[in-house]
Amino acid sequence: MSPLDTNSHTAFVTARDAHTDVLIVGAGPTGLMLACELALAGIRPRLVERRTEPQRNSRALTLHPRSVELMDLRGLAPRFLTRGTTRPGWHFAGLETLLDFSALDSRHGYTLFLPQARTEALLAERARELGVEVERGYEGLGLTERADGVDVELRGPDGTVEAVRARYVVGCDGGRSFVREAAGIGFPGTDETLTGVLGDFAVCDAGPAVLADARRQGIIAAPLEGGLTRFVVVDPDRMRVPSREPVTMEEFRTSLLRICGTDYGIAEPRWLSRFGNATRLADRYRSQGPDAAAGRVLLAGDAAHIHFPAAGQGLNTGLQDAMNLGWKLAAELNGWAPQGLLDSYDAERRPVGRSVTENTAVQTLLMELILVPQYRGPGTALRGLLDELLGMADVNHRLAGQVSALSIAYPPAAPDADPLVGQRMPDIGLTAAGAEAVRAYELFHEGRFVLLGLTGDTGAAERAIAGRGARVTAVTAAEHEGHPALDGVREVLVRPDGHIAWATRTADETARHAERAAALAAWAGPADVPIGG
Repeated sequence: MSPLDTNSHTAFVTARDAHTDVLIVGAGPTGLMLACELALAGIRPRLVERRTEPQRNSRALTLHPRSVELMDLRGLAPRFLTRGTTRPGWHFAGLETLLDFSALDSRHGYTLFLPQARTEALLAERARELGVEVERGYEGLGLTERADGVDVELRGPDGTVEAVRARYVVGCDGGRSFVREAAGIGFPGTDETLTGVLGDFAVCDAGPAVLADARRQGIIAAPLEGGLTRFVVVDPDRMRVPSREPVTMEEFRTSLLRICGTDYGIAEPRWLSRFGNATRLADRYRSQGPDAAAGRVLLAGDAAHIHFPAAGQGLNTGLQDAMNLGWKLAAELNGWAPQGLLDSYDAERRPVGRSVTENTAVQTLLMELILVPQYRGPGTALRGLLDELLGMADVNHRLAGQVSALSIAYPPAAPDADPLVGQRMPDIGLTAAGAEAVRAYELFHEGRFVLLGLTGDTGAAERAIAGRGARVTAVTAAEHEGHPALDGVREVLVRPDGHIAWATRTADETARHAERAAALAAWAGPADVPIGG
């Protein structure tokens, strides 16, 4: 643990909440989402944040289809949808041909245009409903990992230093993560070679047609809440300026004039910021504890991966990290996690982080090519070719699936597993005997596994979950909406995050019973383990 400066005027006291199951450091979208997931599973995390006030500015502006699906799985989608606007298409590397999210297999085939500040406010609201408050003004000073927990020093808003013992610590504290650095987790990658600027302006003369013209010249221009207009500019003459250098109004106007021939009458900036393309991926999403044992420090969101904000994937990837981690960490703390479940967080999400850093690097290169004079000609030709390729349905569908995160499938543990294992569960409509029709995603609002029988064999699924009723919801569909992926499938066990853990097409009930029992044990743990172990 970092030594305290004995000459300082900061007092050292025992924390009022010195022991906690989970300390989440960072209350951005990832930390808030994780807090909600843990609280839903009966774990009361402590959530601390360095910022003293809620986020007012919004670097990210969108929720992609899979993130909206996650909100739907928890019954939160209406809150978000009523606050944002939907767009069926989204860009890849700023190419003119848009990715068509509406062609994807989802009820939410669109991007939800919603500023990050609003997303954070909605998640904070949900966290409060579940009993979790954000504690603001806390700064991490030191961290020591032990076999049975993690000791953390936090300086609070009044300057008092607390010693906190947590069973687990999760760093959701951004690209300069205190938690990651203190835990000694490497963060290899590449330094920034390109920067851009963004500005939110209260005054702008540009209407929709003019903003569309700006976008054709490589400028991102979009209306925001409260009458603001955002411009995002990568100026060839300024793209090597370090991201730490402040942005001035004069610089912004000059860049717009140079690129577009007009500054669009921008005035009264509410936020000016510079961002870069530094790209890094943590060596591990879970620390290595004492004696090479599995550690008690985990990373999520920007603490685990940073990249150029191409196609708006950063915030969305962080939310999906939190959804994957939350139920697994809660299972560990509640005493029923099967062996290796918490380790599967790194195994499943780190490859996703690698994929996102790679595709954003590709997009950055495609944008940079037309900014460098000697590459502008071939770069323009290459972008034209890719525009043509995006016009092909199969190509568009593949990239749309990647950017939207709808194509993410986790590798099955068993080589002979059904092809559905690891895939997203389709949100089919279904009706259980004597019940009203529902959508499959409505079955996940409590954050449990769902054992879904599709053959109408009433009672089989319900009997199977004996001893696991607090973790697994059993539903037998008397009728259900057809879906190609489910043809011939008799039962599925779906994880709390909406991915399929087990599926069977076996007709023989005795064999199916054995498969089902093995799947429940492998994923939902042993029967008759009370919540909390």
